[in-house]
Amino acid sequence: MARKGEASAPPYGEPRKFDPKFRGPVHNRRCTDVICCVIFIIVILGYIALGIVAWVHGDPRKVVYPTDSYGQFCGQKDTFNENKTILFYFNILKCASPVVLINLQCPTTQLCVSKCPDRFATYIDVQASYRYRPDQWNYFKQYCKPGFNNPRKSVAQVLRDEDCPSMIIPSRPFLKRCFPDFSTKNGVLTVANQTTFKDGRGKTRNVTDLREAANGINNVLDARSVGMKIFEDYAISWYWILIGLFIAMIVSLLFLVLLRFTAGVLFWIFIFGVIGIIGYGIWHCYWEYDHLKGIPGSDLTVYDIGFQTDFRVYLQLRQTWLAFMIILCVVEIIIILMLIFLRNRIRIAIALLKEGSRAIGYIMSTLFYPIVTFILIAICISYWAVTAVFLATSGEPVYKVMANQTLCKYANLTCDPETFNTTNVTKLCPGAQCTFAFYGGESLYHKYIFIFQLANAFVFLWLVNFAIALGQCTLAGAFASYYWASRKPADIPLWPLFSSFGRAIRYHTGSLAFGALILAIVQLIRVILEYLDHKLKGTQNSFTRFLLCCLKCCFWCLERFLKFINRNAYIMIAIYGKNFCTSAKEAFFLLMRNVVRVAVLDKVTDFLLFLGKILVAGGVGVLAFFFFTQRIPVFAQEAPALNYYWVPLLTVIIGSYLVAHGFFSVYAMCVDTLFLCFCEDLERNDGSTAKPYFMSASLHRILGKKELSPKKAIG
Repeated sequence: MARKGEASAPPYGEPRKFDPKFRGPVHNRRCTDVICCVIFIIVILGYIALGIVAWVHGDPRKVVYPTDSYGQFCGQKDTFNENKTILFYFNILKCASPVVLINLQCPTTQLCVSKCPDRFATYIDVQASYRYRPDQWNYFKQYCKPGFNNPRKSVAQVLRDEDCPSMIIPSRPFLKRCFPDFSTKNGVLTVANQTTFKDGRGKTRNVTDLREAANGINNVLDARSVGMKIFEDYAISWYWILIGLFIAMIVSLLFLVLLRFTAGVLFWIFIFGVIGIIGYGIWHCYWEYDHLKGIPGSDLTVYDIGFQTDFRVYLQLRQTWLAFMIILCVVEIIIILMLIFLRNRIRIAIALLKEGSRAIGYIMSTLFYPIVTFILIAICISYWAVTAVFLATSGEPVYKVMANQTLCKYANLTCDPETFNTTNVTKLCPGAQCTFAFYGGESLYHKYIFIFQLANAFVFLWLVNFAIALGQCTLAGAFASYYWASRKPADIPLWPLFSSFGRAIRYHTGSLAFGALILAIVQLIRVILEYLDHKLKGTQNSFTRFLLCCLKCCFWCLERFLKFINRNAYIMIAIYGKNFCTSAKEAFFLLMRNVVRVAVLDKVTDFLLFLGKILVAGGVGVLAFFFFTQRIPVFAQEAPALNYYWVPLLTVIIGSYLVAHGFFSVYAMCVDTLFLCFCEDLERNDGSTAKPYFMSASLHRILGKKELSPKKAIG
């Protein structure tokens, strides 16, 4: 420390000049990073414009409703297909994979029908018996093209023109499409208890020809049944889930309040528990080492026996237990030495944790600010998802010639259904049809759909990071106003949280957007790398895979570092009102001048908050388990009858963990802010009457200062 009355020159960066009249977060501020603020506003306006354009060109019905071969939606109101909500494929064998059916177009005629077939039938058999079995024809023709009612037409012409399917098989709807009704009987794949069927072209086919479709479809159908049961469980237990989450909120609040009194106790219990466990391990290793003395073969070395697949062999050697004992002794000594040499910094960390609990107690409104952040992020996610769907469904129907590609040179070329019958294609390629293929277009807008999707993802990441940054800066400003108050709580400003939020929005939108932009760029690069890695999984190029792995690791580390820098930069912005780069530099150098304190505080805070999350989630989870399994006699009659009790149980456990995380994130931000203020206090002041400390009396005692100005004594 410098002599009394002098500020010390920091070893990192240039010596800082302090304002002797500084008394907390600066109120006379100017707008920072104005250029970035203007760019951010322009980007938001452009993002809104992109959403409007996507809304004009897109049509989510293309995702909701399946489309027939004529580009018409199945089940769309006020159309011919209003009551025909299911898509039927003439020849399911041509598109057995459900992935092809959902994402691509199958090379067979597709029609909208009101229900799927429930029986086996072929066009040949139906045509041969239509005179004396008209009911069979009336049933079969509903799967023919609309308006076709000519059973006298030759079978060859009907199949060539695809007026009707060659066969129908028992099916059931899945994703609004007719899929074969697969089942297994005695381990044999069947459709309607049959293992063979006629394909309508003179052949008898085995049901195993549809195995490729069956493998994926049955699993998904079973999953749908499970999904329905899960939905039922949620429907009858949702209010109990909300009660469980409310209990988690109360327990989280109590834990934060009690940290003021139990932070030190919890930490030291854990530390001495670890020391005791390691000590027991040392004793056990010595006992095993001594117990094996004199046993034949126990004095052999690991080198003598070589590598063994049964690792229990090594436990019969004295050398193994001696090595374990030495390792544990080294770990024990390191922990004890760290506690001896870092005891003062650990005490400071615990005192800051207690001070954080006290600060939250005075500014309780901060605990509910995460709700604001959650709402902002939810809006961003919703807007991004809706825009992405509209962009993905932008385009006009594209029609292509469907014919035998080996005989027709026009196959798979685009066509116009209105003029198709007047072209030479029908003459050169008998049976060719102009059918709907997909949605697309050749306009400038449609050519850059992929670029628009990237822009949508990038702005989404930018806005989400901005919402998080706004929350961090707002909380930092509120907690800084607590630390720099001379008399607590008398000198804490009125409505500190709202005042801090107003300052962040009014003066520092540009700085927050700047930090969020840097982070969004790195995150977008990570998303692209993940996409490339997914695409190259099937390749054999080891060097490319290794390079991608290294890049992913580097950018992950870079993202973590930037989040750390941004978080502390926002604290400095909230206190001093400077621009992002200056705040980031000052925060970085300040932390480097206190790097050991940073490490100790970070680990102590992480441990206590992790312990709190586990206690909250585990405690509420155990209570929910006994309730939903009807093991609490008082509430046995109130517990709902469930298909799967683990559905609400897991929801309560995960939800409780997220609730605790939301509250504890405020606490972590509070501790980080108080720590930076504490470091600033040490550099600015020396405890004299002219420069009294703003820290609490407990921190002052830990530092071993002789005297604290009476008006600062806040114990």
